Amino acid sequence: MPSRVTIIGAGIGGLAAAALLASRGCEVTVIEKASGPGGKARQLIVDGAAVDAGPTVFTMRDVFEALFAECGAELTDFVTVRRAEVIARHAWDAEQQLDFHADPEASEAAIGEFAGAEAARGYRAFRHEAARIHRILDQSMMRGSKISWPLPLMWRIGLWRVADLIAIRPYESMWKVLGEHFADQRLRQLFARYSTYCGSSPFETPATLMLVAHVEATGVWLIEGGMSALAAALVRLAQMHGARFRFGTAAALIEADQGRASGVILQTGERIAADAVIANADPEALASGGFGPLAAMAVSSHGVRKRSLSAMVWLAHARTEGVALQRHNVFFSPDYPREFADIRAGMPPVDPSVYICAQDRDAAEPISPGTRERLQIIVNAPANGDTHTYTEEEKAQCTLAMRRSLERCGLQLETGFPHTLLTPNAFESFLPSTGGAIYGRASHGWAASFLRQGTRTRIPGLYCAGGSTHPGAGVPMAALSGRLAMQAVLQDLASMRRSHPVAMAGGMSMRSASADATV
Repeated sequence: MPSRVTIIGAGIGGLAAAALLASRGCEVTVIEKASGPGGKARQLIVDGAAVDAGPTVFTMRDVFEALFAECGAELTDFVTVRRAEVIARHAWDAEQQLDFHADPEASEAAIGEFAGAEAARGYRAFRHEAARIHRILDQSMMRGSKISWPLPLMWRIGLWRVADLIAIRPYESMWKVLGEHFADQRLRQLFARYSTYCGSSPFETPATLMLVAHVEATGVWLIEGGMSALAAALVRLAQMHGARFRFGTAAALIEADQGRASGVILQTGERIAADAVIANADPEALASGGFGPLAAMAVSSHGVRKRSLSAMVWLAHARTEGVALQRHNVFFSPDYPREFADIRAGMPPVDPSVYICAQDRDAAEPISPGTRERLQIIVNAPANGDTHTYTEEEKAQCTLAMRRSLERCGLQLETGFPHTLLTPNAFESFLPSTGGAIYGRASHGWAASFLRQGTRTRIPGLYCAGGSTHPGAGVPMAALSGRLAMQAVLQDLASMRRSHPVAMAGGMSMRSASADATV
């Protein structure tokens, strides 16, 4: 009899686990309260246009190529993917702009032209350091199971490689180390922004996270149809192997039998029995009792002070004038320390940096002048969506501050542009018990990565997956968390079968064929 696995949540982590487990013969049921898949990788309709409302930057394509290959398929048979030749366009005002390119040498030349030969040399040194950090941690930490203290990490890296452990620079802030590479504060600010990919401040994030810059420099990809198309592809992949999806269905309770997770009770009262349960939800939702007392005991809350950033997100369908947009664009604040000080004080930045994903921008298909285009506009904000209600006046003030930042950098949005504004209150509703923290636990301090929720919980048979669990935030990291959940489920079920052999006629006993297949 195949093992029964119930997955709560059809985000990227849950979908990855579903496809991998189903392809290995498990009977997989995915429960999702929304009407479709994707979790944060969703679309909302604005002015008749479907606008991506979640993650927009697709990196580490190899993670998904390997996932599809393990399920007997090819990624490109499900989605159309092409490399972004311009990784991002950056601006500080109407005259100061800098593009990063898929070709690192082109980026180095652009930096040299923008800030001088010394800055280009600094970029080269920074790129080499970021690549080394990534090389040290890629297999040992990012793609490996969670470890809870530095000593196991030393074992994985190799005790004789003490220099490598020092090289990841966990005890120095990203902002400090970037100052060693870049005297030009614009470039320091540009690379410090990568800490926000993990929902964190560059002034509190360890320099280890500079590896994010290396990940992006190795390739940013554009998916036709956006991240929601990737989610739909993962659904089809899982369904090919028999996984069942129940959309519009909410889980109310995770139940246990003899101290082990044994199923899920739906809000309708229906019970789905399971040999293993994977919660593709923020661990804070479990810790707060959102899935019952068993789940609340299974994980620990990291507390309000450890929350990652939330955001003010405008999903817009608007005309623009001025600076030409690329797919990914960043318009920087003139005072980066003040921006994060405002957030620490519990308010959106007065003079914010602004990210825009211009979802219709593609070098092959330029936007006609005067045409409305789909925009996702993001300003970082505190994760206080459960303690502060944003008034209409505050929303208007945030919109005005965002527009001022864009106009200072030479970009104008049409007056009264059609949009939907998502505040930390909206993200708290979407991600309960988080205050609207989009990335789980903040990556502040040297120990943050060790303290993030891992795959296994305190309750046998209950596992976690998603961008708020190990190995971290982002679409590829969420997929890797799904892979780790698959591995843990199969290992534990196989171990349980070995401990409890199946009795056969004639007094013989034997392990099941499925256990042999997963050892």
